[in-house]
Amino acid sequence: MELIIVIIIIGILAAVGISQYSLTVEKARTAEAKVRIGVMRKLAYEYYLENGTFVGVTNEYLGATACDSSNFYNYWSPGMGATYGYIASARCDSGGKTPNSRKYTLMLKFCPTCSTTDTWYCWYGEDGTDTCFGLPGRPW
Repeated sequence: MELIIVIIIIGILAAVGISQYSLTVEKARTAEAKVRIGVMRKLAYEYYLENGTFVGVTNEYLGATACDSSNFYNYWSPGMGATYGYIASARCDSGGKTPNSRKYTLMLKFCPTCSTTDTWYCWYGEDGTDTCFGLPGRPW
């Protein structure tokens, strides 16, 4: 009888441990995506400061990568203009990489004309309400 109780307790602890481990791994993957788009943001801003425009910034220039066996996020620039720039990252779901995080789309926007105080905006999550990098959320 005691053996059965011990086995049940071990099973419960293992179930809790595995779920916590999965959450920790997903948080690490999201943190990696934030770091990568942060680097892309710096490259795009450097280009903007040198040229006065985002026109000409390419995915290759930013180091954007698609989903593959080593990436859990896809990185790209959905649009660049003279006075605005977008950088995005979305969770890969191909190749058996199920997105376990509800916050798997990150967006950065440079918009000096959106406000008088802030030029960079960052948001993530499916509803876009979570902010990142200490920057304000969506400018609309």
